[in-house]
Amino acid sequence: MIYTVTFNPAVDYVIHTDEIKTGCVNRTKSEEIYFGGKGINVSFVLAELGIKSVALGFVAGFTGTAIENAVKNAGIETDFVHLEDGFSRINIKIKSGQETEINGRGADIPDYKIKELFHKLDRLKDGDMLILAGSVPASLPSDMYQKILEYVNGKNIRTVVDAEKNLLMKVLKYKPFLIKPNDSELGDIFGRTIETTEDVTEYALKLKKLGAVNVLVSRAEKGAILVDENENIHICGVCKGTVKNSVGAGDSMIAGFIAGCQSSRGYDYALKFGTASGGATAFSDNLAKREYIIQLFNTL
Repeated sequence: MIYTVTFNPAVDYVIHTDEIKTGCVNRTKSEEIYFGGKGINVSFVLAELGIKSVALGFVAGFTGTAIENAVKNAGIETDFVHLEDGFSRINIKIKSGQETEINGRGADIPDYKIKELFHKLDRLKDGDMLILAGSVPASLPSDMYQKILEYVNGKNIRTVVDAEKNLLMKVLKYKPFLIKPNDSELGDIFGRTIETTEDVTEYALKLKKLGAVNVLVSRAEKGAILVDENENIHICGVCKGTVKNSVGAGDSMIAGFIAGCQSSRGYDYALKFGTASGGATAFSDNLAKREYIIQLFNTL
């Protein structure tokens, strides 16, 4: 079974409007509501591809209830920790020519609720996969990723980590099956400007030597590069389309890559399927749909 963890799920309230003017009333032209968070996004796309997962994390209040119901309605099993105070965050995304975001803080998570999450991790068994994605809320320990990977380290569990800089570097010693920095994040880790394919492969190999099993580097319009467990280099071009949505493309790439790995068709296939999944989300108003993923896959 695949388990995803989302520490700070969200209701995304997307509004489309003409130019925003301060100090007066602005009216929307259209609006949508989406439910997610990075780990939940991975679960949504996995479900679209016919792969089961269990969504873990923290939810609170009426927004938490709405998030949990949306995940269940997508056919995804949930095992969230329910917080007694506060509410899951609301992110406001304003699209008026340029995109502006106002992200909520989310509910505080007390220590005894953190312990409850760790108890839920006890259900994982050998052969399972655990996907950790996204930032850590201020109310959680800054080394939360490290604590979780240390907790499950005694089991034969494949872990996937999508996090920035220090969060990522602290978990490499636990040999995660997959990490997915983008080229900008890769540069930030090593204090370098990443421009060429050679730059990407050089520093991805450094992350491998520090413990990562597979390193997948997304490069936006430049495609993606995978350094696999055997240090083989796989390069994939970019899908063609009009970018509509910047939210969830990286999460979709992870879901597609994992789905490709489960097919046992090799890492070239998994990289292409991940790239198509990320592109299908970037070119859609919301997360990718299976038909569009397959359509883009066939163009690569």
